[in-house]
Amino acid sequence: MKNSVLIVALLLSICSVQAQKKVFTQTPGMVSYTYRASFARNMAATLDTIKGLGITDMEFSNLFGKTAADIRKLLDERNMTCSSFGVGYPDLQNKLDEVGQNAKTLGARYVRVAWVPHKGPFTLDIAKQTITDFNAFGKKLKDDYGLTFCYHNHGYEFEKHDAGTLMDYIIQNTDPNYVSFEMDILWTFFPGADPAALLMKYPDRFKLMHLKDLRKGIVGNLSGGTPVENDVALGTGQINLPAVLKAAQKSGIKHYYIEDESPSVSVQVPQSIAYLKSLK
Repeated sequence: MKNSVLIVALLLSICSVQAQKKVFTQTPGMVSYTYRASFARNMAATLDTIKGLGITDMEFSNLFGKTAADIRKLLDERNMTCSSFGVGYPDLQNKLDEVGQNAKTLGARYVRVAWVPHKGPFTLDIAKQTITDFNAFGKKLKDDYGLTFCYHNHGYEFEKHDAGTLMDYIIQNTDPNYVSFEMDILWTFFPGADPAALLMKYPDRFKLMHLKDLRKGIVGNLSGGTPVENDVALGTGQINLPAVLKAAQKSGIKHYYIEDESPSVSVQVPQSIAYLKSLK
């Protein structure tokens, strides 16, 4: 009887420890777009603000009128890094070597694009051209610069196609040697997809993640757009973040970045960081 009581107590203790295990143990990075207005005014002071929040990893999607070398100097002075460099589609089409050189100067390992130019619905023909482009961009960046190309989904790619979506079609038909993905969880959830399920379906294709949440009550669509005020602090919106993060831990995600497009970043970003730390 005494041994049974001890075993039960031990099992309860183990369960208690497991229940308290943190869901998210990493320190997230930050997308420069979150502080776009501040970066445009004073980059050095903005980096100080971000570092003051305990964040040292950046994804720059704009050079804000500076050179890549200027930004690298500011990062080095603060023991901060830039792991990913975001650019526009025309940059990839017209000045891919400059993109590669800037990414290397920044110290980035990833180059990502977040929008495929299109008018009206995203179609199969556009998806086919996108696949051709992505494979070419990715091969050039890897072969010449040792960089990994990533596509950041934006919601419109979830048009239905066969038994899945055009997002499935793009993932399945791009070369995994040259094309990876950055999951924006808001822009996966907004068009009606399940971010956790998509990660589990393609566990090795997603390397980067944007951590965001969508205001409660907002109904999504396939437009790829919603007012910036609909970005809310992590854990206060509609997305099941514990499920997404648990799936992400089992996938190939290497870097997580907080992205908050709202005008309330001074309040919401600290809330989001606290939420990630509190998840158990």
